[in-house]
Amino acid sequence: MQCINNSNHTSRRLTAGVWAGISGLVLAGAMNTANADIVQASLETDHLPLSIERVADGLQHPWAVAFLPDGRYLVSERSGQLKLIDPESGETSTLEGMPEVSTRGQGGLLDVVLHPDFQGDDGENAWIYFTWSKPDGNNSRSALSRVKWQGNQLGDVEHLFEQDRASAPGRHYGSRLAWLPDGTLLMSIGDRGREPPRAQASDDHAGSTLRLTDTGGVPDDNPFVDDDATLDEIYSMGNRNIQGMTVLRNGQAWATEHGPRTGDELNHIQAGNNYGWPDVSQGNDYATNQPIGEKSLPGMVDPVYVFEGRFAPSGLAEVTSSAFSAWDGSLLAGGLASEKLLRLRIEDGDIVEEELILKGEVGRIRDVRQGPDGAVYLLTDAPQGGLYRLRPAGHP
Repeated sequence: MQCINNSNHTSRRLTAGVWAGISGLVLAGAMNTANADIVQASLETDHLPLSIERVADGLQHPWAVAFLPDGRYLVSERSGQLKLIDPESGETSTLEGMPEVSTRGQGGLLDVVLHPDFQGDDGENAWIYFTWSKPDGNNSRSALSRVKWQGNQLGDVEHLFEQDRASAPGRHYGSRLAWLPDGTLLMSIGDRGREPPRAQASDDHAGSTLRLTDTGGVPDDNPFVDDDATLDEIYSMGNRNIQGMTVLRNGQAWATEHGPRTGDELNHIQAGNNYGWPDVSQGNDYATNQPIGEKSLPGMVDPVYVFEGRFAPSGLAEVTSSAFSAWDGSLLAGGLASEKLLRLRIEDGDIVEEELILKGEVGRIRDVRQGPDGAVYLLTDAPQGGLYRLRPAGHP
């Protein structure tokens, strides 16, 4: 453990209407999750020993996991498949009816979350929200859609939002989703990789977080709705590529963001803030290894925390489970290239404690979630990725 004191009405492209209802045939798969495999029976950490279980494997570059009220899991795969995993029967299925995605590079089917008032089969709010890279000729754009859940199949799909400008496919889609307490939805969009200054362009969705209603509209109190020079959906700017985002119990939004060569950041996302990229950066250019921009500038918000080395953050969750009482209120941040899971304790808006929980035990960590059962779930990014569960050792 290490203790630290590190203070450190415009056009938009919104497609209205509803896609035609799509039949939801379910194709049975071959994965077996009935008996989770013990990867490590007891792993010592500063406060408690952990067990690591593999709940499912054989997932093709999985990106996000969501938890249905009946205990089953939904897992998105970058290839465009949405998987349904039944932990009791061991059956894994592919849900038919998802749109065709652009799978070049980092593109594909990305985040997946349930409506905050999701009530099960065919209820008024039985919506599954997902982000994806939408093909547009030879280009692509980040998009948000939702699909009606009907028991074991998908019903109607609605296309809610797409970013204003398509560009060359393959990089920096962002695409994490997180619900705010007022029922509005945050969505991250990366700078799309080839033109970093887009993150400082107020008439461009790239390099920002957006705040949307649950139907993809613009909330009346968004920070720039009265600014004709800024797109109405924008909530924050200057974000390079957010792939970890969560809303805490106290309503605060926090996000982990890929820097260039090092300089990965943890930021407290607040309405109207500019987080600097690329004018401000804590990292270096890939080719020259020279610093990019300044370390800090007036009017731009410094990161709360900078990850050491090339962490490559993806997936972020707050621990609130009584099973992990010693970690209560901490953030768990996943790392891709680093294959790390890091615990960060927040106090008065600063990170005052950090602890390395995992380093290589499961592989490249793409998503981190706390499940309704109180366990911590991890998805690993690989051609044959897996869904893992962390629990205190000896926990039933």
